[in-house]
Amino acid sequence: MTTVRAGLIQFALNTSTDESPEAIKARMIEAHLPLIDEAGENGVQILCLQEVFNQPYFCPSQDAKWYEAVERIPDGPTTRLMQDYAKRHSMVIVVPIYEEEQTGVYYNTAAVIDADGSYLGKYRKTHIPQVAGFYEKFFFKPGTSGWPVFDTAYCRLGVYICYDRHFPEGWRALALNGAEYVVNPSATVAGLSQYLWKLEQPASAVANGVFVGACNRVGTEAPWNIGRFYGSSYIVDPRGEFLCEASEDKNELIWADMDMEKVREVRNLWQFFRDRRPETYGIVSSGEF
Repeated sequence: MTTVRAGLIQFALNTSTDESPEAIKARMIEAHLPLIDEAGENGVQILCLQEVFNQPYFCPSQDAKWYEAVERIPDGPTTRLMQDYAKRHSMVIVVPIYEEEQTGVYYNTAAVIDADGSYLGKYRKTHIPQVAGFYEKFFFKPGTSGWPVFDTAYCRLGVYICYDRHFPEGWRALALNGAEYVVNPSATVAGLSQYLWKLEQPASAVANGVFVGACNRVGTEAPWNIGRFYGSSYIVDPRGEFLCEASEDKNELIWADMDMEKVREVRNLWQFFRDRRPETYGIVSSGEF
């Protein structure tokens, strides 16, 4: 049996949004470091942080101030720092930050760092919402990453970010590309989302025979009034069974041991990949209705 210990960190904004993006970044990173160390000390092998982990979820605004939060991947300071921590703890770390490709071209991105500190690559959020209170297109260009799967020291890892989780096509593409564990770093608030939170991702784990780590932030973030980030981060197995779950309102590190043999076991039991009929699904990718 191959066991991989996966961890998630959920966290509330620990400073005022009146501060500069750089000041907020410094405070949020410093606040996360003890939990990252705790993960390493407890044998976590793959750690995922929440969406844009070192900033508030600034998308309820359309304030260009937040463009100052961007940094390069992998050459920016946050990625380099997390490379040091990954190497120190022999731990894969998924690091979601606001990425600058060039001036004026910005993405909602997660860098993936291997257990030896090497940079493996990145995933850029594909589906970008633009509805009242969630003006993400003001800040993020849609990614065209092509569903990368990262061969980490411990398993084949995929990344999907927040709103992406509502789109089944990406889950399937990641699984077909070989993902065994898919993480979904998020920033999502109470309402319909909270009901769907425990419905969609376990269902996607079952449909694709993968482990899923769902990571959400906690608390409220003034001055925006979009509601409460409800935490409830969790890890589920390929049967959709919960292996661990965090609270709705506390800064927490959680972890679970994933028996990676379950991927093969479940895919052999439920032959969804064998029984697919992609030749009949043209409407899914044609864009025509």
